[in-house]
Amino acid sequence: MKISLLQQMYKDVLVGIPLAKESHHYTSLLNPYVEQSPEGDESCNQMHLPSTSGGIRSHQNTGMSDAVVPTTDDISNSFANVNSSFCPREVMLLQLTLIKMMVAKAESQEIEFNVRQKYCEIFVLLKEAKIDSKLICVLGSYDQLLSHMASKSLASLVYFQLKEENALNVTWLTFSLKTLSGFPVNTLVAECLWTLTTIIKDTLKEKVLPKAGILKKLLAPLDAVLEGFYNSILFHHFDSHHYTSPYSEAANTLISFVDLLEALLASRTEVELLLRCQRILFLKVSYVLNPISSSIHYLIKKRFIMLLKKCVLCKSREDAKSGSVVLQNPSLHEDMLALSNAVLQVVNLTWLNQIPLSEKASYFGGSEASPGDDTQGGSDQTVLRALSLVVLKALEFKLQNSATEDEIKGDFQSSMSQLLIFWRSHLKISLLSHPVVHHCEWLSLIFIEQDDDMWEAAKVLLLIYLKFDRLRHDTADNLSQKEEETWSFHTHASGYNPHCIFLFFLEKIAFDSTVLLDFLISSETCFLEYLVRYLKLLRKDWHQFVDVCNHFDTKHGTFQSISSVKPPHREKQSCMTDESLQNACCEPEPQTLISHNHLVFTTEQGDNEVAESNQSNSLICTDSTSLTGSLQSLVNYDSSEDSELESDGKECLVNTKQVPLNNKGETRMRETGCSDTGGKRNTLKSEALPLKQKGSNTSSCLTCIVSSDNIVPLRIMLYKATKCLEELQKAISRLQRRNLFPYNPSALLKLLRHIERISKNVNPQ
Repeated sequence: MKISLLQQMYKDVLVGIPLAKESHHYTSLLNPYVEQSPEGDESCNQMHLPSTSGGIRSHQNTGMSDAVVPTTDDISNSFANVNSSFCPREVMLLQLTLIKMMVAKAESQEIEFNVRQKYCEIFVLLKEAKIDSKLICVLGSYDQLLSHMASKSLASLVYFQLKEENALNVTWLTFSLKTLSGFPVNTLVAECLWTLTTIIKDTLKEKVLPKAGILKKLLAPLDAVLEGFYNSILFHHFDSHHYTSPYSEAANTLISFVDLLEALLASRTEVELLLRCQRILFLKVSYVLNPISSSIHYLIKKRFIMLLKKCVLCKSREDAKSGSVVLQNPSLHEDMLALSNAVLQVVNLTWLNQIPLSEKASYFGGSEASPGDDTQGGSDQTVLRALSLVVLKALEFKLQNSATEDEIKGDFQSSMSQLLIFWRSHLKISLLSHPVVHHCEWLSLIFIEQDDDMWEAAKVLLLIYLKFDRLRHDTADNLSQKEEETWSFHTHASGYNPHCIFLFFLEKIAFDSTVLLDFLISSETCFLEYLVRYLKLLRKDWHQFVDVCNHFDTKHGTFQSISSVKPPHREKQSCMTDESLQNACCEPEPQTLISHNHLVFTTEQGDNEVAESNQSNSLICTDSTSLTGSLQSLVNYDSSEDSELESDGKECLVNTKQVPLNNKGETRMRETGCSDTGGKRNTLKSEALPLKQKGSNTSSCLTCIVSSDNIVPLRIMLYKATKCLEELQKAISRLQRRNLFPYNPSALLKLLRHIERISKNVNPQ
């Protein structure tokens, strides 16, 4: 009979129908069947809880004392009036679900006022019936679902009372203080942490009421106890077998504590209360760094690492913006500096090398990759990126607040060298024949699969570069050529040359401007901020950019990229080894087309004009289109009226035509050919095309200078990079004209046009 009444009540609450009967009737329905002893003791040891798994866990020194497993007769007597087809567990789960639903409805402004008022009356009666004490007792159930639902319902009631009555539930507060201060003897810690975490999260979701007042009333009484609990739980020796399994009670408590720390971090970045429990993670981060390098289970270790990543990004939630809150909050800036100092201190003590990253990534439905999957070997890339970003952001904060140039250089060189060693040891490249020999390429290799982290890391290294550049010019107005060369060598050796990083990234995306456009439109990355900063640097540092581009062209053996794609069938006449690439640049064979990605194609000697050259009319070009098939544009940004012709799915190289450039006999040559997707040998066709022909795929076309006497230095990378930026500028302009761009890009367009003018003035075509 009672279960049917609960079911009907559930239907009425679900659709918002006014409850017809008196509030006392519904209070009796919702009151859990946990009986108190005749002595009237409110402690949990005198309460009988029905459970299909054997009752209540036994606890020592809990807020509600010890628990006793109820007998079969106790349960039968308690549920004598319940339909035999429903077990007591289902009745209690329905009661807990209804309580949580009613709290949510009572807070909703969409529900009629009289309905919400009736719910509030029921909550008052439940409080008089000591519902909070009964729910705290249910927290200790062996039934995990019952315990979880009790935690949710208790958190809802405590938060509702805190918001509506501006008062903290005394029973829950007493339980929390005794439970946390009694660690490690007390074993109800995880359940206590669940409830507190849920209340904090519910408060942060509130959009109308002032969060600061509610959070302060909630956390202030717990502040000292939470700091003591932080010291106690993280001061343990984590080599114990209790932490090697994620299913142990100790591991469950530790994971629940990480959840609480994430909630406290969110409250810190959104509402500044200057409480110790909000600052403890920053001020005593060494307590977190120790378990990361210990032998605790990998899941717990990963949770701590991801927590540190949120700390350095000041990004408590996935949808939150990172970074800006630090500049607006002096105390948070101070705490971030303390965290950065602690992180860099352990990094310089080879802490990174002590972290045994998992050798297997997680797969849906298991831990093994499916047969035939082309997975990259090595360590967990998610954790690798997170740790890298923690170190880079720590470097950024430390360098921004360092006093002297020597201190800045010392911290950077030491930490960056450890990070490069860490990357090299954990990123096991499958293409062993193409090892990474340039340090600036590591960034794109590590972060290419995570856009937001990649641009955050690139921005950090760009800011560090700008910091060093300012220090150089502050100490000396006019730098000698040798000093400039030494500076350039240092930026490459330490892996933070911004031009090199940007060009390696462009290579990885096959110089596809639409990928950059996607990043600009997305609100999930800081690419806009990065690009604006980089273009400002490029505007005044153009000669350095040109030098790096020339290095990509002339010293390909040093700047070799592992993203290079070799053809499936290599033929003697059509292919050339990497070792012969530089020799080919200096002593080219006749009619040879050399690709930037180690592919060489030979044209037939059908063109008399080409064959007449005593020396070779050699072209070094890039096969950026070899990657285009896997990097299709996410959005078609062109419209039918004025869009440029797109590729129809085949990958085009370059069409050959000699066009006189000047009186010295130099010629501009364009080669086009089509590469089918079947991996067959590419064929080249000689076709006459004007240099500015409408409809050419400019991202995959090549323009270079060939002399009949000697080879003029080729600037293929410079052409492709500037062409990519030019296409980006045109795409943004088209979207802006149609009011389709999500924000005002005027400042960005101004920078892009300025770069285009510099490029054309320095390299007139």
